[in-house]
Amino acid sequence: MSRAFVNEERFEQANGKELVERPISEHPNYVTPTGALGLQTMEESLIAELNHLKLTAEDTFAKDKLAEIERDLRYVRARLDSAILVDPSKQNHETVLFGATIEVQDDTGAQHTFHIVGEDEADASINKVSWVSPLAKSLIGQKVGDTVIWQRPVGNINLEILDIHYPS
Repeated sequence: MSRAFVNEERFEQANGKELVERPISEHPNYVTPTGALGLQTMEESLIAELNHLKLTAEDTFAKDKLAEIERDLRYVRARLDSAILVDPSKQNHETVLFGATIEVQDDTGAQHTFHIVGEDEADASINKVSWVSPLAKSLIGQKVGDTVIWQRPVGNINLEILDIHYPS
């Protein structure tokens, strides 16, 4: 069988190697209320899946899946235990800080909106960026009218901050 069709993590586990733990970030675990709720929902979902699988964990695949869920549950619980809840509505609305939604305009005149969130809540596909990302680091502390340089691997780009708002 081609290696392209082998799930290496499961293959290693089947050969007696332990499942690798999910790494925990060394950064403070700031979370928005939405991010905290997402972690709690994930924990509940994993517990439900774990309880269901424990009833059917007879075959090797189910046992492997059980180990993965237990690992993910340890990760989520560690993130919940270390969570530092930040209420964006209590931030200084004049400055880009954690939890802000920022509207910017780039060098070409295109406008973009980004939301600065915790690491576990970040999702580039919906413009939610981690507070430790290069983009967020360039924006944090800035005000409307400021221009920042977003240092990207494909080349730097200037962003002018048009608006800053926080959820209520």
